[in-house]
Amino acid sequence: MSDASGPAMGPAAGGEAERAKSKRIGALKALWPFMKPYLGLMIAALVALTVTACVSLVLPMAVRRVVDSFDAREATLLNQYFGAALGIAAILAVGTGLRYYLVTRLGERVVADIRRAVFDKTIGMSPAFFEKVMTGEVLSRITTDTTLILSVIGSSVSIALRNILIFIGGLVLMLLTSAKLSSLVLLIVPAVIVPIIVLGRRLRVLSRENQDQIAASSGNASEALLSVQTVQAFTHEAPSRAHFAGFTEAAFDAARKRIATRAVMTVIVIFLVFAGIVGVLWIGARDVQSEAMTPGELVQFLIYAIMVAGGVAALSEIWGELQRAAGATERLVELLSAEDTVQDPQDAPELGRLEGRVTFEDVVFHYPARPTVAALDGVSLEVKPGETVALVGPSGAGKSTIIQLILRFYDPDAGSIRLDGHDLREIDRADFRRSVALVPQDPVIFAASARENIRFGRPDASDADVEEAAKAAAAHEFLVGLPDGYDSYVGERGVMLSGGQKQRIALARAILRDAPILLLDEATSALDAESEAAVQMAVERLSKDRTTLVVAHRLATVKKADRIVVFEAGRIVATGTHDALVAEGGLYARLARLQFTEGLAAE
Repeated sequence: MSDASGPAMGPAAGGEAERAKSKRIGALKALWPFMKPYLGLMIAALVALTVTACVSLVLPMAVRRVVDSFDAREATLLNQYFGAALGIAAILAVGTGLRYYLVTRLGERVVADIRRAVFDKTIGMSPAFFEKVMTGEVLSRITTDTTLILSVIGSSVSIALRNILIFIGGLVLMLLTSAKLSSLVLLIVPAVIVPIIVLGRRLRVLSRENQDQIAASSGNASEALLSVQTVQAFTHEAPSRAHFAGFTEAAFDAARKRIATRAVMTVIVIFLVFAGIVGVLWIGARDVQSEAMTPGELVQFLIYAIMVAGGVAALSEIWGELQRAAGATERLVELLSAEDTVQDPQDAPELGRLEGRVTFEDVVFHYPARPTVAALDGVSLEVKPGETVALVGPSGAGKSTIIQLILRFYDPDAGSIRLDGHDLREIDRADFRRSVALVPQDPVIFAASARENIRFGRPDASDADVEEAAKAAAAHEFLVGLPDGYDSYVGERGVMLSGGQKQRIALARAILRDAPILLLDEATSALDAESEAAVQMAVERLSKDRTTLVVAHRLATVKKADRIVVFEAGRIVATGTHDALVAEGGLYARLARLQFTEGLAAE
């Protein structure tokens, strides 16, 4: 996989070079393409935010009028001031509610779009991508990281903008109220900004590290829970718990450091701000005593000073949220900008229904995770339309790799693979995959009904078509025996079904697909003898008018193939019919002897 597809995304790969990125708060600019479509919503929220900030700045003026009018003889004037203050409060309440609605709605909409974009991107990535990135880690990014972004877009940004407006407006009005006291307040600002900058850098690094550890923890938990039966069968619960606890504690330690750093920054900022205000108010109180300013002016100045100080304190906390969101944004951008090693061409020709001719021309291939070991080494093979070819050989010989390359999960390092004369790299993957049906070695069953699982490869199929495919795959009998028949829920990964039942549903799915090319990867390995015979008959009927490649260890399933291709160490070592290969001796004859002769003797 190219470097662009991922800086490795776990903590082990989250080195200093990668984490240094999180120092760039500008990483949040990557959110703009998701926010731009909702420009009208943003403008409306900004207007509501500006109105509420301005109204907040007007309130101290009303308070000053009230304080300085306490000795006024006309009660009507005093009542007017109080009435005006109440009206301002009402405008502030409505404006704040409107701002909350608009900003929160914007945040939810943008985050929903980001989640869709990340899922849409990763669901189309080739298997090489998932060799380096754990599925649980991707899920962590879709959930945890987007939640951080939601808190920023839906709350922190609007609060930050409001506090910036109040900070700037409050400073200006403080100057107009008392230039002397305001100049003293401004002397405090550098003392407040320095710890924000210094500690903020440390906080950004810790925030990124915390998110890396959380993602690693999610990936570990996902892996263990998806394999829970194996974990329990090998009494590996205690080591698994200890392993997960290690990840969780690492995430907690990173969070504890982040929280401590933020707490120290908050303490320093708030103390400096309010200590400065106390000092300034002491000077102001002396000015009131000397009648250099009125009590109302001092109260007005005090309120503005508190608003400005509150704005600075809020901004220091929000800055930490923005840093965490910047780290989360970078992690999501890594996924969105990941480049797949398998790319569709720009101007791919449109394919009709393929005849089913499959050609391998001197193909060499290494799996990205094993670059020094050739999975296929100079393989040339042609399968004619309608021909059934069985691929046999020991484990790791390269049989299943043939299936992977036909589906273009990977591209060969050398040579070419063609369908009906078209190089796979020159046609759209989704286009040619419609002409291919697969029954994998480990059948994938989704958390849905049996009917929906069979219909997975052809969503527009009728119920009658589904049942016909199930009958052809010898699955109808056990399906009608389920509590709700075909509509029975089969559980996550088909946990409510036996291995043979899952395999028959997977075969029914491939039969319903009705594709000209059928790929069977150990399709009968989990079946009992009776079911295997029934499925074998179904496969024979199905393969008569389509190209079929059968990967099998059990030679009984391939004896009737038109041709058998024997693989060893990534090379084709023999080709022929069952009888011819047995007579020839060699690897196939040895495998046949082991299965039929010793197998019968063992019985």
